[in-house]
Amino acid sequence: MTQDFKNKIPLIIIQGPTAVGKSELALKIAEELDSSIISADSRQVYKYLNIGTAKPTTKDQNLINHHLIDIVKPDEEYNAGMFSEDADKLVKEISSQDRIPIICGGTGFYIKALLDGIFKAPEIPIDIRKHLRTSIETKGTEFFYKQLKKIDPDSAMRINENDANRIIRALEIFETTGKTITQLWDEDTHTNKSYKTINIIVTEDREVLYNRINNRVDRMVDCGLLDEMHEILGKGFKRTDPGMNTVGYKELFPFLDGEKELVESIDKVKQNTRNFAKRQLTWYRKIDFDLTLVSKSITFSNVLDEIMKKLQEKR
Repeated sequence: MTQDFKNKIPLIIIQGPTAVGKSELALKIAEELDSSIISADSRQVYKYLNIGTAKPTTKDQNLINHHLIDIVKPDEEYNAGMFSEDADKLVKEISSQDRIPIICGGTGFYIKALLDGIFKAPEIPIDIRKHLRTSIETKGTEFFYKQLKKIDPDSAMRINENDANRIIRALEIFETTGKTITQLWDEDTHTNKSYKTINIIVTEDREVLYNRINNRVDRMVDCGLLDEMHEILGKGFKRTDPGMNTVGYKELFPFLDGEKELVESIDKVKQNTRNFAKRQLTWYRKIDFDLTLVSKSITFSNVLDEIMKKLQEKR
């Protein structure tokens, strides 16, 4: 297969907002093509966070080989650079078996890192670095995290609210360049020439998507999300660990602490998940996709035909 693409690796990428149905589509395509799925989900990399991250079921993972799921503990860091390296190795490995790798996930900046590389961070002037590092000691991490949320909410979503080093790093870059990390990502246009990509977005009407999100959160709670949180904390992990800075978990801590009612905390999960989906859709508007699929209108056989047609066109 790969020889037909003049030494460029064919790669199917399935993106879309949370709860839209990406995983189901990827599973069907992988089964039909006898291939594997590489997860591009910054939360599913964490062990033990199963229900709240909507990981593929054990049955699905037994049916199709999934990669980059359950690879780090909740107290460990994982970032776009690490994903880029790990995913690139897996893409080459799967392709060497004469199979078409499938990337599936909603973490757009992970996929951008794989395809376009990591932007080069600027050199930070000593006075800016010293000022911010000194200020965080007096004003506290929470103060600067709130600043980051106002300046660059996308970056704030990816950073633990207690991770002083990464918060300050993001603010250093903004003060040095006048641009956020997200803007610098968007402006980085160099292209990785080693792939022939079929980039697919699965989308849905906003109202339909929000209803799907609300219903999925309810199912997660019914399936034991709170018990899962107790188990994770019982293993000795802290609520300040990187993995616990995850929508679907962090909103429930006030309930566990007796500060809020369960209904209020669940509503907060739904609200934050909808807001996250909105930011994802904003990210995707900047991308030129090969195929745009509306979830409720997908006919699998037609999609597969379209994918194979696009692959032939890109030879």
